[in-house]
Amino acid sequence: MLYFMKPLPDSKIDTTDWNPFIKNEWFRNHFMYFVYCLQAMLLIFSIIFGVWRFSNIFIKVGLFICIFIIHELLHLIVIYKVGDISITHSGIFFWITSGAVLKKLRFFVFMFLPFIVLTIIPAIICGFLSGELKDTAAYVMWINAMIAGSDIINSALIAIKPNNSLFYRGYYK
Repeated sequence: MLYFMKPLPDSKIDTTDWNPFIKNEWFRNHFMYFVYCLQAMLLIFSIIFGVWRFSNIFIKVGLFICIFIIHELLHLIVIYKVGDISITHSGIFFWITSGAVLKKLRFFVFMFLPFIVLTIIPAIICGFLSGELKDTAAYVMWINAMIAGSDIINSALIAIKPNNSLFYRGYYK
């Protein structure tokens, strides 16, 4: 079931078996500050590389909306049919939560697939393009990298967890 702008129903998590995904309480409480810093750094680098100089504002906004929608759909494709899905928001950030227990590889793909498709692939393609197409691919690449700020950090955290880990609602075992 898909819950739109509603959290998933509460479920009890046995904390004797499940550990918090981010064990360090200080880091867990300040996680979004790290995301904001990463996004700010990516914004500064995109300005330095001149990504914002192409086209007009209407095309940039339309492209941003398309990138955001595709980014979220790529997340949903990975966990569709696995369990209940909740799409909620906090301020300007959207959160997708699954009620399913995910293996490490699937959770890593869930977090990293939009970054691969909308940042890494356009970065590679930029080397073969020129003119307006190269500027558009660069814009897609940098915008998605900024959107994927928390995904990038979470992917690094997933990578350092043990290989046979299972993940469920902010916990792992």
